[in-house]
Amino acid sequence: MKQLLEILQSGTAYLEKRQIEEARLNMEHLLAHVLGCRRLDLYLRFNETIPEATLSTLRELLRRRGEAEPLQHLLGTVEFCGHELVCDHRALIPRPETETLVELILKKFTTPPARVLDMATGSGCIGLSLAKAWPASELTLADISEDALDLARLNASRLSVSARFIRSDLFEKITGAFDLIIANLPYIPAAEIPTLSPEVRRDPHIALNGGPDGLRIVERFLNDAPARLHPGALIALELSHDQGAPVAARCVELGYLHATTAADLAGIRRFVFATAPVKELQA
Repeated sequence: MKQLLEILQSGTAYLEKRQIEEARLNMEHLLAHVLGCRRLDLYLRFNETIPEATLSTLRELLRRRGEAEPLQHLLGTVEFCGHELVCDHRALIPRPETETLVELILKKFTTPPARVLDMATGSGCIGLSLAKAWPASELTLADISEDALDLARLNASRLSVSARFIRSDLFEKITGAFDLIIANLPYIPAAEIPTLSPEVRRDPHIALNGGPDGLRIVERFLNDAPARLHPGALIALELSHDQGAPVAARCVELGYLHATTAADLAGIRRFVFATAPVKELQA
C-alpha cells in the first residue's frame, strides 16, 4: 500500500503529462472524493496508507480525467452560490462567472419579483439559487432539452425548491408574463466550437451552439421576450466576452429601456440587463 502523499504526487504528475490545468488541485479533489473527506483534510493525512480498493477507484477516475472528462462530472456535484448541485453530461457545468450574475440580479431587487423565468435553465443553477433567496417568488424553469430539465428537477428536489418545469424552444410553450427573465443562452459561434477546450466540448452541443455569429438564439430571445414581460420587468443575459456591448445596443434598437452591461470578476462585461419595452396601447 502507498502513502497518501506519494499518491498525490504521482497522480499530479500523471495529470501534468496529459496537460490538465491545475493538475495538483484536480488530484486533490479526486483523492478527497474517493476518501470521502474534505480536500483540506488531506494535509493532515499525508502519512496515511491507502487501501488497494480505494486506489483502484482512484486510478479509474484519474484515467478519465486524463482523457479530459470534466472534474465536475467525475465528482458528480459542483458548488454554486453556496449550494451543492448535481452536475453531469445533461447540461452545462455551472461556471463561476454565472455566480456573479446571480449576485448582480439579487442586488437589483429590493422586493423579490413575483414571477421569475429562468430560460435555458440547464442544471437550474441560476433559477434555483434565486429561489433560495426569494422563497415567495413563483419560479419557472424552461429548457429545450428534457435531459436538462430532468437534471434541474433533481437539483430542485435536493434544494427543496418548488418550481414549474417546461420543455420549450425559447418562448414556444411559455404562457403568462414575468417580472424577471434570466437567460444563459447558447452563444458560441458554430465554427468556434471545435476550438474550445476538450472539457467544454463535453458540454451538450445544443447548449453551446449559438449559430453562425453566436447570437442567433439571443436575437430570437430579444424579439420574443417583450410579449412575456410585465411592464417594467427586467431581462438579464449572460454572454461571451465580446458580446455584451453589441447585445445591449441591440436591446436599445428593439425598444428595451435602460439597457446596460455589467462585468464579471475578471472585468469582462458579459452581462446585459434591460427593462421591458413600453407596449403601445391598442386602438
